[in-house]
Amino acid sequence: MNKKVLAVYYTQSGQMRDIINSFTAPLEAAGASVEKLQVALVSDYPFPWTDSRFYSVMPDCVLEVPAQLQPVTLKEKKYDLVVLGYQPWFLWPSIPANSILNDPDLRTVLKNTPVVTISEARNMWLNAYERVRFKLNEIGAHLVGNVALVDKHPNAISFFTIFHWMLGGKKDRLLNIFPKPGVSDEDIADTKIYGQIVSKHLEADDWERLHEELLEQKAVSIKYPLLLLETTAVATYVKWAKFIVGKKNRKRWLTAFKYYLYVALFLGAPILLTLDAIFIKPFSSKRIKAKTQNYLQVI
Repeated sequence: MNKKVLAVYYTQSGQMRDIINSFTAPLEAAGASVEKLQVALVSDYPFPWTDSRFYSVMPDCVLEVPAQLQPVTLKEKKYDLVVLGYQPWFLWPSIPANSILNDPDLRTVLKNTPVVTISEARNMWLNAYERVRFKLNEIGAHLVGNVALVDKHPNAISFFTIFHWMLGGKKDRLLNIFPKPGVSDEDIADTKIYGQIVSKHLEADDWERLHEELLEQKAVSIKYPLLLLETTAVATYVKWAKFIVGKKNRKRWLTAFKYYLYVALFLGAPILLTLDAIFIKPFSSKRIKAKTQNYLQVI
């Protein structure tokens, strides 16, 4: 197969690199030339994070302020497919992901090119995907498939394990009791299944049913409780970001936002889900189906 593929991504922990390697292995096995580009920022983010540094990026992330990438060198001027790997941060595309989508050289490559997106998230990725989808459409790229990888453990448990990983730097079990954080090793390995599907469509140069086949293989899964929590939180995050960015003493208000998240997760979320289950969800099946369908589409 004489096809040229660009896989562009950002990673701190190395998890996205593992995902990209697994996903593109079938394409390489079929003979495609796969160029892997791990981008970095001029002022990059250290890993592991510190608590204050992590929360400090929230306003720019939510308000979609790009940062400067280190110079990008591409082997080709045109590719048959671009694979974009990204992470959601604070419900929005991460600052590195947003920076990729604003880089002039990468925008040129993306324009008029089929694109498959792969996200890795704790569990909330819907708004980030919607923003990436919008930006790709704005660029003139052709989004043909999406894969959304998540930590499948319960919301409260993954909250503790992800911070253990981000602040400690090791993807291991907290206290040897909690499960390992992040996307599971099995799910990372299984991305080769999605790569095999993409390889078939790449060779045929036919993308029409690609996303349908990815959905049949559970490349995307949407849970209504998480959909409700995320879509409810989006407007609140915007208000917080706009409020904080206008303050001289950001640190104080970022700390307030952090504790707001704790209250929202452990107190607000259970109340919201309970009230919704009683008063709203039983009477909103059509609306829920329509919202779910929106996030399952690539157009």
